[in-house]
Amino acid sequence: MMRKFAAAKVEDIIKSIPMPVYAPIEENGLVQYDRYEEGAKLNLDTCKTEKSPKDVLFPQWEDMMHFRVEGKNISLTEQERCSQDYVLFGARACDLKAFEVLDRVFLVDPVDTYYAARRAHGITVAIACGQPEDTCFCGVFGIDPANPTADVVLWKAGEEYYAEAQTKRGEELMANWETEEANAADVEPVKAEITKKLAEKPFANLSLKGLDGDHMMEMFGSDKWKKLSMACLGCGSCTFVCPTCQCYDIRDYDSGKDIQRYRCWDSCMYSDFTLMAHGTNRPTQVERYRQRFMHKLCYYPANNEGLYSCVGCGRCVRKCPMNLNIVKVIKALGEENK
Repeated sequence: MMRKFAAAKVEDIIKSIPMPVYAPIEENGLVQYDRYEEGAKLNLDTCKTEKSPKDVLFPQWEDMMHFRVEGKNISLTEQERCSQDYVLFGARACDLKAFEVLDRVFLVDPVDTYYAARRAHGITVAIACGQPEDTCFCGVFGIDPANPTADVVLWKAGEEYYAEAQTKRGEELMANWETEEANAADVEPVKAEITKKLAEKPFANLSLKGLDGDHMMEMFGSDKWKKLSMACLGCGSCTFVCPTCQCYDIRDYDSGKDIQRYRCWDSCMYSDFTLMAHGTNRPTQVERYRQRFMHKLCYYPANNEGLYSCVGCGRCVRKCPMNLNIVKVIKALGEENK
């Protein structure tokens, strides 16, 4: 059932939620997902945050366990998994689709219990994109920004939010919100306007033809990779803002009293990625560049029923200092450009 409430009341609704809420918070001019606290500057109108809400499920830095060695005795203290329900508020359709990509990595055997606990306790409240940016191209991957999939979905129409629960958990969450009954038909013009705006964006008509698991060796052997990657700095900016990248490293830190084991995000664009005693299996930047985009557009869909490991959020388009992004790869290697 469709409900509605005044847009000016959205912060009151967030405050009324009896569990931690992670939402887009603006600080020093940047909008990031963070835990909402009284006095925080909430920004729900930003189309896409600097980093994605992936950070809530798969933190950039995560403590895993501590060891203490005393003589011949070793004691181990494992960090607790997430055990409290929380709400992810304000996520967009592309970032929620990215969770499906992450699920296929972290929730298959052997299951990543840290990720699984956070995933199980999370309740999602999505907001349909009112104003897609020029760097958005989620529609290319079949994502509809007007109809996100979440426990609760919000659409902003003028000075009101329309809200619809899509799951039982969503209904339970909305039960305590101060809302009034609304007509679902009133949201249709909002959805149509979002669809129209996205269709007008520069990358709306990108073609993925020829970029899939069926064209693996042809794509791998293309002579265009060298030119495409020539200016790449290997800075990893693209991987750190990407909502679907899942590479990480596990490290030990000796504090002098005990050893802290933690994991942190890593990047296939770094020269020391997977570095071992014999070296690395991708010693040149062109190989590392090719690996990143082959995984997004070829390897992942080949092993996941055609699901691409890109959701068209456009963060890499916006962030790459050398303008070397997935859009350029799609345009250069797609069949329509051969």
